[in-house]
Amino acid sequence: MSAASSLLSEDQFLCSICLDVFTDPVTIPCGHNFCEACITDHWDIDLPYQCPNCKEGFNMKPELQVNTLISEMAAKFRQSAQLIPEEVPRDVYSRSKKKTWMFFLACLMCVFISWMVSEQKKHDFVLLKEEYEEKKIELSKTQAEILQMIQKEIKHSMELSKEDTNRQILTVKESVERSQAELIETIKEKQTMTEKLAEGFVKDLKQEISELKKRSTEVEQLYVAQQEKLRKVIIELLPESDLKRVQQYEVDVTLDPDTANAWLILSDDGKQVKHGDVRKNLPDNPKRLNCWFDVLAKQSFSSGRFYYEVQVKGKTYWWLGVARESINRKEITLPSLQDGYWTICLIDGDSYYAGADSDVLSLKSRPQKVGVFVDYEEGLVSFYDVDAEALIYSFTGCSFTEKLYPYFSPFVTFHGINSAPLIISPVSH
Repeated sequence: MSAASSLLSEDQFLCSICLDVFTDPVTIPCGHNFCEACITDHWDIDLPYQCPNCKEGFNMKPELQVNTLISEMAAKFRQSAQLIPEEVPRDVYSRSKKKTWMFFLACLMCVFISWMVSEQKKHDFVLLKEEYEEKKIELSKTQAEILQMIQKEIKHSMELSKEDTNRQILTVKESVERSQAELIETIKEKQTMTEKLAEGFVKDLKQEISELKKRSTEVEQLYVAQQEKLRKVIIELLPESDLKRVQQYEVDVTLDPDTANAWLILSDDGKQVKHGDVRKNLPDNPKRLNCWFDVLAKQSFSSGRFYYEVQVKGKTYWWLGVARESINRKEITLPSLQDGYWTICLIDGDSYYAGADSDVLSLKSRPQKVGVFVDYEEGLVSFYDVDAEALIYSFTGCSFTEKLYPYFSPFVTFHGINSAPLIISPVSH
């Protein structure tokens, strides 16, 4: 019984190659343990590199990791089982295949017993391997269950995170909507207060006028003064319009006769242009526009901001805007974005377009004077109805890389229907 117990204990520290207690045990990548000398000799003879137990192959010779735990336990086992007496050299007992012939002669009975023990070891090793495979299968199943559980937890966490994100988005959206509603309400209250204040001024003004009717001259002067006072107060109370903001960038623009189409008539001061009934015989210089009934300004801009106003009253056709310096001046082309024009136009007296290739613009009123504003660095070209102080249209995200010139086209007269000129007007602040 003690021998059987000793064998069972010993097999837990046996190398599967030499079938002896581990000597300098090492672990290979698949997890199996061997004597360092045994696995090294095995791989020197048996190629390619494989695990003697599970037959897992390796592309290159793996690095051997010393298994300190098994080494210590094997040493303790040897000491407790007294496998290697201190007075006998270690190489006598290290491996069964290296035992010397002197040991064999010393005790034939020991050889027989060793043979029996070896057979028992092989049997126990097979049982141990079968048990290991069963444990390995159980461990694999456990790992799969753990992995499935982890994946389930991750999915659940992602769903919770998504729900939390949706709640936060909804909260932010509700907050923005509340802020917008509060801002609109504040603007309405300010407008109401301004109107009431203006009504109060008008009421006071009317009362003063009724009291001063007997003195016509004084009353008229007072009326004018009060009207101006009222206008200034209202302007101070109301926010500055976008048009007022851009009008501060006013520039002096005059027409360049060297660029004018031969059918156009320019005023002497360079501020008006209209279509004539006769084509003039003009020198065809490189600057002249031969393709359309149009003209450029003398001034060009390659940075900063500029603004100018053009009177279009009485006209049924016109084009206004800016053009880059490199436009084709000799071939017939419509003023489109692709050809370097940023314009708006009036066609047939009631249809407004942004350039030559866009949809009809919807305007509340028919402009009598059009303001043109350009921010070169921002890539912005905007058009305003000056009298209504309203934005007509804006080209945004433009990429300007060369000089821009103010562009004008009064178009043809159509037998006098469109004979009114385009007039560059001073800005009225």
